[in-house]
Amino acid sequence: MATVLGVEDDAFILQNLEWVLEDIGHRTLPASDLAGALVHLLAEQPIDALFVDIRLGSLPFGGYDVADQAIRLRPHLPVLYISGSPLTDEMTARFVPGARFVQKPYSPAQIEAFFTEAPC
Repeated sequence: MATVLGVEDDAFILQNLEWVLEDIGHRTLPASDLAGALVHLLAEQPIDALFVDIRLGSLPFGGYDVADQAIRLRPHLPVLYISGSPLTDEMTARFVPGARFVQKPYSPAQIEAFFTEAPC
């Protein structure tokens, strides 16, 4: 069982992510923005992965800003970027090293594959 920090500014999509992760046996720490993510990242609790929406409306660089801060605080944290937009070179140029991507709408199998491919 992994603990996943899920950062998504759409409450419905964040709830869906929580359900998907629960269904495959993982725990979610939900956050809707950078401030909420930092609460979890600064707490003395294990976090095994960060799932972050690229387009968070409150930040200039959205989920990239969240991932950048997360990696500064927890350098070995696996990151999965999520977006409704198709993946482009401009997007991957902003990824933290080793990060992966899944496009919305995603399936439980796509989320589960993240844990199969990257040990948490």
